[in-house]
Amino acid sequence: MKKLVFIVLIFIMFFFKNLASANYDKVFYDLQINSISGEIIDFSKYKDKAVLVVNTASYCGFTKQYEGLQKLWEKYESKGLIVLGIPSDSFNQEKKSNKEAKEFCEVNFDITFPLTTITDVKGENAHEIFKWAKDNYGKSAIPKWNFYKILINKEGKIEDTFSSLTKPTSQKIIQKIEKTLKIY
Repeated sequence: MKKLVFIVLIFIMFFFKNLASANYDKVFYDLQINSISGEIIDFSKYKDKAVLVVNTASYCGFTKQYEGLQKLWEKYESKGLIVLGIPSDSFNQEKKSNKEAKEFCEVNFDITFPLTTITDVKGENAHEIFKWAKDNYGKSAIPKWNFYKILINKEGKIEDTFSSLTKPTSQKIIQKIEKTLKIY
């Protein structure tokens, strides 16, 4: 009887393990997007790095989080973290042109981390990054608001997501980044 219970438990563990793990046909490093200046950002150049993807907006109550994102970039860039800002008007709070968004970020927050073109992050017109995230991580990867954060690990898979309320320099995010970068 004990042997049968043991076999059933092993079977159940393997069954649920497979259900819980995402089936990545592509990893993050297989994707690309246009930079805010118009050049292609090929994520394959970020291989073996962790990437914090953040949908941003100039007119949002969370816009001050740009300061925390810049601090993360300055502290962890040399250790293998890429902070990627994706300006979005999906919540109707972004400038109308890439040039205006870029200038806003540079003038008000001295942003030096990579920024993309203004991009949809939800719905039918969402960029491939966000469709990929939803397909592989579920609905929790869909931005609920501006400054939603998706942490990509060094294998190009989603490590975790963080709400807009979670500040970039919160212990929760820093601990997850350091664990992902293997900084102890």
